[in-house]
Amino acid sequence: MPDLTVLITGATDGIGRRLATRFARPGNHLLLHGRDARRGADAVAEAESAGASAHFLPADLASLDDVRVLAHTVLDTCDQLDILVNNAGISVPGGPREQTPEGFERHLAVNYLAPFLMTRLLLPTLSAARPSRIVNVVSAGQSSISFDDLMLNSGYSGTRAYGQSKVALGMLTFDLAQEHATSVLTANCLHPGTHLDTTMVRAAGIAPSGSADQGAQAVFRLATDPSLADTTGHYFDGTRRSRMHPQAYDTDARAQLRRISERLTGLVH
Repeated sequence: MPDLTVLITGATDGIGRRLATRFARPGNHLLLHGRDARRGADAVAEAESAGASAHFLPADLASLDDVRVLAHTVLDTCDQLDILVNNAGISVPGGPREQTPEGFERHLAVNYLAPFLMTRLLLPTLSAARPSRIVNVVSAGQSSISFDDLMLNSGYSGTRAYGQSKVALGMLTFDLAQEHATSVLTANCLHPGTHLDTTMVRAAGIAPSGSADQGAQAVFRLATDPSLADTTGHYFDGTRRSRMHPQAYDTDARAQLRRISERLTGLVH
């Protein structure tokens, strides 16, 4: 691989942290997002010990203001972003409904609106000079999006909230692939593995059935494998090409979600 500039969200723990170690080699520059400064410093030190340069980007993805600051920091410091991995996410299946300070249901805000806004803001540097890739980490746990009650004010379920946020992220992936079909930018998404040994899985009280390394390897493959250089607009279950929830392929639903998302994130008024 040539020297790469790579941005990984959720890079201080779990799949993201292990993914960062795979990219940590001389010549690469890693932008490692997280919320915890101590863990961020540890991740940077680990990457630098392997010969990469690295920088920690603190942000709470529940805050769109934080997302904007993160994106503009990248735009101000990077002429070219080669790989963007939207990995950070939350899952609170049994918890109560929570809102962000901006009034959005928390799963939708963190798992979808944050990567939607950040990716849209970063597009100028993702398609600037040479081939680049967007990899969005979704899930096999998918639920249809309720456009009549996107924030799930009625009949809330954490499982449903998580599932619709991941379908939404898949819809963003397919939109990006279609929009950039004739460019050097590709966009794909994947389910990295079921019940991998991550903090999120353990916090949900689920016994892990796979390693975080397994998930990191699947993401790394999609981000770097030369045989996938021209692959775009696909969903993978691990390393196997698969199919998402049918709604993700509905162009009218995607257009509706895109219009709503642009308004909610302030990209259009």
